[in-house]
Amino acid sequence: MHKVSDPENLDASVEEVFELMLGVRCERDPDAAAMAASAEPESVTAVVGFGGLLSGACVFRCGASAAMKVAARMTGMEFNEIDGTVKDGIGEICNMLAGAWKGKVPDLAAHCGLSVPAVITGRDYNLHVQAPEFQLRHSYSFEDAHFAVTIVCDSLQ
Repeated sequence: MHKVSDPENLDASVEEVFELMLGVRCERDPDAAAMAASAEPESVTAVVGFGGLLSGACVFRCGASAAMKVAARMTGMEFNEIDGTVKDGIGEICNMLAGAWKGKVPDLAAHCGLSVPAVITGRDYNLHVQAPEFQLRHSYSFEDAHFAVTIVCDSLQ
């Protein structure tokens, strides 16, 4: 359980994915999620489920402007709205984060699968997980983009 719930694995996964895919360095920022939530009326959330040795999910949540900035970095295009390309980009970032995180624990890398990303957009929603075994949630920022990544574990075999 200690290897799975080690917060450094989440930080390392965010650093790896954002440097490789977006060419940016992220800083852990405890105020980032609150700033993103209060500053923008619309947010984007991607969820990738874990199945197998670990049951749970990786959740990536950000405001609309951060989602467009992430997608712009990934594609080289500019965005003025949350369109299908932005949603796909946020889903893919979540998928890569989930894969990088589970890859840090050899047993999970070999015995835990990932679902297809689901992306939710809107103004007033909460994602609720009933009584997880453990949960890691860190907020990050790069430039003026703020986001949060959460690992939720329902059960670990």
